Amino acid sequence: MHSLKVLILEDHPFQLMALHQMLNANGVFDVLTADSVEAACQTLSRRGRVDIAICDLQMDGADGLALIRHLAEHQLAAALVILSGAESCVIDSVGALARNLGLNVLGCIEKPATSLVLHQLLRRYLEQDHAELPAAGPPQYPQLLNLTTAELAASQEQWVAHYQPKVCFDGKLVGVEALVRWQHPSLGILSPAQFFPLIEGAELFDVLSWHVLDQALAFSAQFQSRTGKTLPVAVNIAPHLLQRDDFHDQVKAALERHAVAASALTLEIVETAGNTLTNQQLEGLLHLRILGCQLSIDDFGMGVSNVQRLLELPFSELKLPSEFVRGMAHDGRKAAVVAGALMMARRMSLNVVVEGVETADDLLAIKDLGHPVMQGYFIARPMPGGELIDWIDARNSAGCKQRAYA
Repeated sequence: MHSLKVLILEDHPFQLMALHQMLNANGVFDVLTADSVEAACQTLSRRGRVDIAICDLQMDGADGLALIRHLAEHQLAAALVILSGAESCVIDSVGALARNLGLNVLGCIEKPATSLVLHQLLRRYLEQDHAELPAAGPPQYPQLLNLTTAELAASQEQWVAHYQPKVCFDGKLVGVEALVRWQHPSLGILSPAQFFPLIEGAELFDVLSWHVLDQALAFSAQFQSRTGKTLPVAVNIAPHLLQRDDFHDQVKAALERHAVAASALTLEIVETAGNTLTNQQLEGLLHLRILGCQLSIDDFGMGVSNVQRLLELPFSELKLPSEFVRGMAHDGRKAAVVAGALMMARRMSLNVVVEGVETADDLLAIKDLGHPVMQGYFIARPMPGGELIDWIDARNSAGCKQRAYA
């Protein structure tokens, strides 16, 4: 971890020294320190962007919120750790605000920090899949900024689907989620956070969505041909696509083109306020549900219109985001939210998928609340189709008993 650059905002000398020593013990030696927001801003101005900012909240003068906003507005930190002696509800609310501002929040923890917790946060950053981060700001690679819309469209064959497994507690694979990557010939594998702003600016999001859907269905068909078994696939759909009158027809045509059963496809919709559907468009979704497709509300609980959308649209599944799951084993408030969502889902006859399962503690906490389907780094990272086949074969060889989580 020696290559990481970390900024600490902490006005208590002993705690500042302790954090510095813990970072050193974890192999991080490029450590910037500041005892005020003003000093932190000056340091960032001199030394530039950091990998991780560790931010206290309660300080003399400007509080930590001022630095958090500064980090977000000027994109000066790839990730943020909030470390404070404030009430846990305040810390969590600050974390939610930071995410809304576009920051990647690694953790919201109460003082004092321990070396083990700090190590876990550093490891999380190094292993993090930035496909799940908000696409705020320009791409990291300046050479991409000069691409024309035509050149971007011509690169779509380099947009490849990676697949993250979804499993039950007994270890059974129940499906995969397709997540796009740009396999750039000179820059390597790029995550969505690195190129989505370009795609949106060029108004190619529809092209990208249909391209990933087509790849996912093709892979499911290949899996069926190879194994004789159905591989359910989930594909993210931009909410505005639902407003297209031909959405239902295009999805149905793609299923027929690849000879994939409608029941093997889940369309994941990130709910957003202001995306109302006409009766004709709602009828199109109902046609897909009648056909057998599944409809999932993604990032449930992160927006303002979730419950309303659940009542309006024919969802069959809800997905709980990693923000609720991460650290749930040690946070009763998060556990209560997840338990409430699971209870509501059962009463509405909805399936539940829990995202962001990163540790054994997270998994055990979920087990205490029921046995929903899970996905996350503790299970497996997103991977190319060939690697997924190898992963499935290895699990089958190991036997279900060895891979069970129950």
